[in-house]
Amino acid sequence: MMHGPLQDHGDASGTAASQGMAAALERSLALLNNIIVVVAAIALVAACGILSYSVLTRSLFHTATYWQDEAAVFLLVGATFLTAAYVQGQRGHIGIEAFVGLLPPLANRIRLLLVDVASLAFCAFFAWKSWTLTHEAFVDGQVSNSMWSPPLAIPYGLMAGGMTLLCLQILLQIAISLSRTHRP
Repeated sequence: MMHGPLQDHGDASGTAASQGMAAALERSLALLNNIIVVVAAIALVAACGILSYSVLTRSLFHTATYWQDEAAVFLLVGATFLTAAYVQGQRGHIGIEAFVGLLPPLANRIRLLLVDVASLAFCAFFAWKSWTLTHEAFVDGQVSNSMWSPPLAIPYGLMAGGMTLLCLQILLQIAISLSRTHRP
């Protein structure tokens, strides 16, 4: 086993490479999340338009639209789940911050890391279940019970994709947190 400057240089370049890779992944995920936020905003406006159209056609023309509720729900599900990674990247999820002022900085970093690990475990399970539901709905040709009968693989796929992105965001934050704690 080598000891000395050569080994230290190798460790430093390996650490720098992993930090560079994490930074590149962080930038890529941030760009993807920003694109998704724009698309989600359009989806929310579309859902509002669809529901407004539905109300107007029912009240003015006394005709029913059979597709509007589910279309709006699909848009809202997509917007909600696919933007979860963006919100996590901003640390915008609801959290109880009662201990932040009471604990020293190191304890707060450890607390945040433990919360991230627990969140990752939950979100990974949720993503896995969503992917299995998506697969089953796609293979079995499952559709909703409405007259419109859209495929259920659509909302399940949106949930699965959003939770997978959320898992990637949390995993990236854990990796960055751990790399900061192991710096010399």
